Amino acid sequence: MRYLLDTHVFIWWAIEDPKLPADMLEAIVDPANQLYLSAASTWEMMIKSRLGKLRLPSGAEAFIARGLRRHRVEPLPITIAHTLALASLESVHKDPFDRMLIAQARHDNLTLMTDDPLIRQYRVRTFP
Repeated sequence: MRYLLDTHVFIWWAIEDPKLPADMLEAIVDPANQLYLSAASTWEMMIKSRLGKLRLPSGAEAFIARGLRRHRVEPLPITIAHTLALASLESVHKDPFDRMLIAQARHDNLTLMTDDPLIRQYRVRTFP
């Protein structure tokens, strides 16, 4: 499977937070699965870190770089096709970062791994 990790899932996994559900952890560590982290998620972490709304060990930049390297996660850039895909999204969620993740998952045929119940209201494949 090909999973796009929601920002909170990436953070929970990287810091070994017990909030990460066991079934998500099992899918994440399975080497048969491909994992992706969107540039939208790194953007979100950088902004929230600078605003003091998110505290990460070793600072956001180092945390993200180490997490990508250590956890075999592929970066997913934001393309024009992804931004154009935003036009087809329903108006369920106002969060621009989550909306981009949904658009990317739909466009690139990825399963979005999230614990956010609002995201599940969209026509997008989610895990669990």
